[in-house]
Amino acid sequence: MYIVALVGNLFLIFLTVIEQHLHEPMYLFLSMLALADVLLATSTAPKMLAIFWFHSTNISFGSCVSQMFFIHFIFVAESAILLAMAFDRYVAICYPLRYTVILTSSAIGKIGIAAVVRSFIVCFPFIFLVHRLLYCGRNIIPHSYCEHMGIAGLACDNININIIYGLTVALLSTGLDIMLIIMSYTMILCTVFQIPSWTARFKALSTCGSHICVILMFYAPAFFSFTAHRFGGKTIPHHIHILVANLYVVVPPMLNPIIYGVRTKQIQDRVILFFSPISICC
Repeated sequence: MYIVALVGNLFLIFLTVIEQHLHEPMYLFLSMLALADVLLATSTAPKMLAIFWFHSTNISFGSCVSQMFFIHFIFVAESAILLAMAFDRYVAICYPLRYTVILTSSAIGKIGIAAVVRSFIVCFPFIFLVHRLLYCGRNIIPHSYCEHMGIAGLACDNININIIYGLTVALLSTGLDIMLIIMSYTMILCTVFQIPSWTARFKALSTCGSHICVILMFYAPAFFSFTAHRFGGKTIPHHIHILVANLYVVVPPMLNPIIYGVRTKQIQDRVILFFSPISICC
């Protein structure tokens, strides 16, 4: 799954860069999502494979904190990219005549920079929150990779600040993104159902199908892990926690390029054109 995620997403980025016809807002946001997927899978999967294959279960505290930061940083950034993609669909369907005016190359670049800056500002305090804690003996994280509450749970100190900040970040960044995505699709549906032609309605909604699938794959396992860790720790078996968390960092990155490749005709056409044989006339 990790290899498929790497190959699929890197090829999608490569295709977007070399094909002039894919230099549109939707595909530029898709290439940002593909880059985030590559980084998310690469920040976790190699160490996970080392654990499973070579029983390499040791990691330094500094490396663990670094992995924690990058996992949360990429997650928050990817959430912002999904919000940007929802905004792209909203503008394309609700304001089609102003689409190229609103989503210019400059605007897309600013959105990408804003996603990275917001993610950095939100996640950088996690480093200080785990460094301030006192650790006194326990050094085993029952997980395949390092994340904020997994590290904080090893401390002998009071971790209420860590818990509160983690919940605040989840609600004010990812939670806000989800609310804005829901609002975007609510307005999209209102616009679509005002179209008299059923064919036109279906065509408009079909452009959103891939994005909705990706959103569900991204948020559903994250929501399960978040609620299970905080409210279902004793009722849900621990191996289920680990299984869902492991699959979460490889399954969406693996499936995202496949979903967009299967459901998006422009990408299908470019892939076929890219791999089609070239005949040379003498």
